[in-house]
Amino acid sequence: MSENLISLTVKLFAAYQEAYGVPEIKLQLPAGSPVEAVLDYILREHPDLEKWRSVTRFGVNLEFVCPETLLQEGDEVVLIPPVSGG
Repeated sequence: MSENLISLTVKLFAAYQEAYGVPEIKLQLPAGSPVEAVLDYILREHPDLEKWRSVTRFGVNLEFVCPETLLQEGDEVVLIPPVSGG
């Protein structure tokens, strides 16, 4: 009675990449998960990134999407926090 899982590639930028130390990670989430579940996963592993939750935008397969967008097997997810110049 195992849950169906989908595999995703998550591209990390700015603060998210700094937290993980790599440009991308592979994740498995339950089928039917929304893209915001990726952010939930990352914030559970790195609670210090919580301050970015409300300003992070989501991309799936090179298109901006709303947080409720459902993920599919093999999707490429991008988390885009605000980037400041300097």
